[in-house]
Amino acid sequence: MIWDILKIVAAIATILVGAISVFNPTGISGFTGLDVAGNARGITEVRAILGAFFIGLGLAPLIWRSQAEPMYLMLGFTYLVVAGVRTVSMFVDGSVVQSNIISIVSEVVLGVILVWPT
Repeated sequence: MIWDILKIVAAIATILVGAISVFNPTGISGFTGLDVAGNARGITEVRAILGAFFIGLGLAPLIWRSQAEPMYLMLGFTYLVVAGVRTVSMFVDGSVVQSNIISIVSEVVLGVILVWPT
């Protein structure tokens, strides 16, 4: 029961990150390091990838409840892969900074919640 609630919260958190990116694409630069101000193509990319993609991934298990478990599993696996690539990239690229560390912790927590069997 608690894991079901946590999975719904994780899906909603994913949707919220997407919504912030859709409605305030230039406002995420402080956290992501992506400065797209004045770059229409960059703004569209933030809205589409960080926005719509996250919204879609978070909405899918909430809409198709009968198929939610495999969707949660996919979303969780995706978060864990992102955390893994981010970890390696931080050292390769020399970007061991607070926002990346916060992102890794968030991605691992969400990933574990979403892949945890219920």
